[in-house]
Amino acid sequence: MAKHKTPMLDQLESGPWPSFVSDLKELAEHRAKTASKIDYQIPVEVVEDVLGLMELTYKHGRTHWKHGGIVGVFGYGGGVIGRYCDMPEEFPGVAHFHTMRVSQPGGKFYTSKYLLELCDLWDLRGSGITNMHGSTGDIVFLGTTTPQLEEIFFELTHKMNQDLGGSGSNLRTPSDCIGTARCEFSCYDTQALCFTLTNDYQDELHRPAFPYKFKFKFDGCPNCCVASIARSDMSFIGTWRDDIRIDQEAVQGYIGGEFAPNGGAHKDRDWGKFDIKKEVIDLCPTECMWMEGKKLKIDSKECNRCMHCINVMPRALRIGQDTGLSILVGAKAPILDGAQMGSLLVPFVKVEEPYDEIKEVIEKIWDWWMEEGKNRERLGELIKRQGFQKILEVTGITPDARHVKEPRSNPYIFWKEEEVEGGWTRDVNEFRKYHRR
Repeated sequence: MAKHKTPMLDQLESGPWPSFVSDLKELAEHRAKTASKIDYQIPVEVVEDVLGLMELTYKHGRTHWKHGGIVGVFGYGGGVIGRYCDMPEEFPGVAHFHTMRVSQPGGKFYTSKYLLELCDLWDLRGSGITNMHGSTGDIVFLGTTTPQLEEIFFELTHKMNQDLGGSGSNLRTPSDCIGTARCEFSCYDTQALCFTLTNDYQDELHRPAFPYKFKFKFDGCPNCCVASIARSDMSFIGTWRDDIRIDQEAVQGYIGGEFAPNGGAHKDRDWGKFDIKKEVIDLCPTECMWMEGKKLKIDSKECNRCMHCINVMPRALRIGQDTGLSILVGAKAPILDGAQMGSLLVPFVKVEEPYDEIKEVIEKIWDWWMEEGKNRERLGELIKRQGFQKILEVTGITPDARHVKEPRSNPYIFWKEEEVEGGWTRDVNEFRKYHRR
């Protein structure tokens, strides 16, 4: 019989979708049945008390988790998030309920052996509740007690060769897509770059010294499978400088119905035969595509690498061969100043070991942000406060037309008087007024 009555949570099991409530109830029952056989290192009733506390939270309309102090493992400032219940007498199983972030493997490639080891460790020394994965990408262990933190950390690092992820005002666990390991669209080896920067910036990952959190994300192409453009302070998005490669025979194969568009993802098409004009050409955001007779033409100078045409006709269109990445900065979720998407900083850089060009940009930005950033101010908020011109100055990057999001309405670049070439006929101040209108 359940320890706590949970009528509100029970309603969450009534819908058509799988419910986390059902999963938690099943786990609570399993722990109760196996308590005599397994030497659980935290209270057996931990999951039942999670359910009871959650029911109370719904009933009262406020959280019953409190911040009761900082906990961690020896030598690390991040990786553990302290959680305490504000009703420990009524819910002793969750008096402590700390979260541990575990660094995810590159591209999230796992072996079944590794996953079993993780689950066995967490069943024994934690609640058994996991999140695969957190928004940053980490494997998340939800719920353990303070005495178990060092025990779990020892087993992870010494027996599984596995590190904790980031938490707090530091570099968060870098996250990447599968990249060239499995994806034909990938423009660079995301896992190699992610692995190198993770190892090179261990101090920044484990010993918080930043004004606030800082996230790297690595997308192999503009499809942005890890959403780097929306969720990372610094996103590395694969791109190319030359032309999209076109196989004209394959284009005709799509037009004639020989090949299914979108890789066959829409098998039950209810809008008729594939129409290249309606489904590809007319949907090009820069209108850089057209048909000349039976040949598809692309004006590469106008292409903004949106990937739509390549996704629809992958046999006919391929990414270019002169590949690299773009660096965007300043994305974040809506915490202090609203959500922001990344702004283009470096239009193109080749991705070549030891990645010195990339590291130079990173470290110049960190120096500026640590000097000028306010407490709990993300990089994007600092850029918004001091201006994009400032980040160009501190990184030494030459202003580029591609830095301007909306010409005339919000240009980032303003000329300084000392930068104006001799013989300039328009008054500098008038020039600035004109661009600020």
